[in-house]
Formats: sequence, C-alpha cells, structure tokens
Amino acid sequence: MDKITIDKLEIFANHGVYPEENVLGQKFIISVVLYTSTRKAGVTDELSFSVNYGEVSHFIRKYMTEHTWKLLECAAEHLAQAILLEYPLVKKLDLEIQKPWAPIALPLNTVSVKITRGWHTAYIALGSNIGDKKAYLDMAVKHLNERKDCQVKKVSDYLVTEPYGVTDQDDFLNGALELQTILDPEELLQALHQIEQEANRVRTIHWGPRTLDLDILMYDDLVLDTPELHIPHIEMHLRDFVLIPMDQIAPWKRHPLTGKTVEEMLQNLKSNDQ
Repeated sequence: MDKITIDKLEIFANHGVYPEENVLGQKFIISVVLYTSTRKAGVTDELSFSVNYGEVSHFIRKYMTEHTWKLLECAAEHLAQAILLEYPLVKKLDLEIQKPWAPIALPLNTVSVKITRGWHTAYIALGSNIGDKKAYLDMAVKHLNERKDCQVKKVSDYLVTEPYGVTDQDDFLNGALELQTILDPEELLQALHQIEQEANRVRTIHWGPRTLDLDILMYDDLVLDTPELHIPHIEMHLRDFVLIPMDQIAPWKRHPLTGKTVEEMLQNLKSNDQ
C-alpha cells in the first residue's frame, strides 16, 4: 500500500496519570503514517480519491483535545481506532504519540508510544440446529454488522447439513461470512462468544445441539495456535458444510499452511468422498 505521512503534529491536550496533567495540560507530538492507495488520486488529480491529510490533522487535534486519558497507550489505541473508523480509505496506520514533558524528574528528550493498527479480513462459520435456525444465523450477521469495529462484507447462502460428530440430533443450518474488523483474533473470539450467549448457547456436549455456533475459519493469512484458539480452523478442510458456503464467498482464498484455495479443498474433499 501507499503511504501518507503526517510528521510531528503538535497539540496541547490533557492526558496523564497525575491529576495536574489533566488540569493544566501539556504538549503532545503526534506522527501518523496512513496506508492507502493513492493511485486513483494520482491519475485523476482529485482529492476525493485520497485521504485529506489536512482533515486528518484537524481530526487528530479535535479528538485529542476533547478526550482525556491517563495512559499514552490508551490515547494511542482510541485515536488509532477513531481514524480508521472516520476515514474508510485508510486500511492501516502507524501511530506515534510523543510526550516531551513527561513528569519523571529526570532529564529526557521525549517518551512515546508507537502502535500499528488496521483492518483485517476474517472468515466466520455459522451454524444452528435448535429452534428458528435461520433467525439465529441472521441475528449473528446483524449483531456483527452493527458493531462499529466490524463490517460484514459477504454472506453465503444457508445450507441444510447433516450433524457432524454427534449424529443423533437435528440437521444443521450452516453458512459463512466475510468480515472486515479491527479486532485482534482473541477480541473477535470474545465478540463471537458474546453473540452466542445472546442466542442462549449452552456448551454441554462437544459437537452437540446448539442454538448458534460461530467459528473463526481464517484471519488474514495468520497462523495461530493457543489453548483457546486455532487459526486457520483445524478441521475446515474436512467439512463440506464449511467449504461449500466458503466457496460461494471466497473460492480463491488460500489456506495459509497448505496453500490450497477453498475451491481446491472442496474438490479434494468431494474426491475423497467418492
């Protein structure tokens, strides 16, 4: 991606751990690198196709002066999210907030916090086999799209499938969606669990009946293994009720470990079942 840089923007704001910092205020120096595409603006010479760095600079000053935080880390996190939400053409940013007058009773030039934040593409599997299954899946899509830190881009058709694992239960309704999000994987998992809880999901039997089941299939090209979360989903290549909906919305998406596309994984699974 191309970059637009705002370097060392000086503002006077009220942030700090000590009460007097929040009352008297002090100088902060903010630098931000905005990752976007400048190609169309460069070809047409039209500002509407680019990110107006003047507007962003005034937005930063306004946002930082209208809010107060104790920690630079908190100020940086909130400001980064605010810029990403306000300017859709910004896909990622590097943000540094410097505090040249940090009250530590020692000589120093400046203290700063520097972070990188941006939009990520995640693919989520949807499933339900209790009650009004379609209503539960629709609710999940709606709740995700209503979050300011998430944007649902594509939703597959819903597919009726036989139960997987524990077969003595009702058929499932399954689907998949493509999501743009600024949440990290653990935060996204927490958000999905919250939506499941709102659907009265009860986790009693592994692979058992459920009102709503939401799984992270892929997140960018990330490979992650923790006790709570595995990305890409360990068994996605074995499940036609995952691959068929995924093939509708992202047949070209490659598995970050095997390099196979969703379409290739689906064809391999069909060949193995014959």
